Amino acid sequence: MSQPADWLYFETQAQNKGLRFILGVDEAGRGPLAGPVVAAAVCLRHYDFNNSINDSKKMTAKAREAAFHEIFEKAYVGIGIINEKAIDMVNILNASHLAMEMAVKELVHRLPHEIASHAHFCQQVMLLIDGNIFRSPLPYHYQTIINGDGKSLSIACASIIAKVYRDRLLLVYDKVFPQYGFAKHKGYPTQAHRLAIKKHGTSMIHRKSFQGSKKGTV
Repeated sequence: MSQPADWLYFETQAQNKGLRFILGVDEAGRGPLAGPVVAAAVCLRHYDFNNSINDSKKMTAKAREAAFHEIFEKAYVGIGIINEKAIDMVNILNASHLAMEMAVKELVHRLPHEIASHAHFCQQVMLLIDGNIFRSPLPYHYQTIINGDGKSLSIACASIIAKVYRDRLLLVYDKVFPQYGFAKHKGYPTQAHRLAIKKHGTSMIHRKSFQGSKKGTV
């Protein structure tokens, strides 16, 4: 399935500047009351997909899962995870940036050695970051793009990877803490989730610094 030309606008723009390695970077889980924030970095090796690729929030769970597997087949992927305790310590914005940094580092580690070890590799990398701000000591060019997961194929792929990976983690947590309904709301502040916190208190994976999470653990 070919992608529309404007879906690759930012990738093409970077390539026209001589940047060879374009990494889309996005996160999932900034808003939940519980669980980690997960970031993904994706460097596409192919731009044609059999599955539909879009902003992960606009896709069904089934469509995301199908795309998730194809992205791994057609891209280098890195994932970064910052848990709820670290989020409470450094705040969610900084935690998101740390997760993104971890995802980029893991992706670079997965690149063939002859690529990542090249003398000019750092000067040939462009990070396309979803959002309006990014802070990191990473030695790469980067561009922040507001609503980038709906404007860049690379970022959209990263949003899918991050979303699916985080959702899978919350399905595991649902088995550990079944009283909260994590399988349904994935930690987001739904009415059902707030009522569960009111009834049971907070669990080990709740973010204590977030409004809506009460003190105490179960």
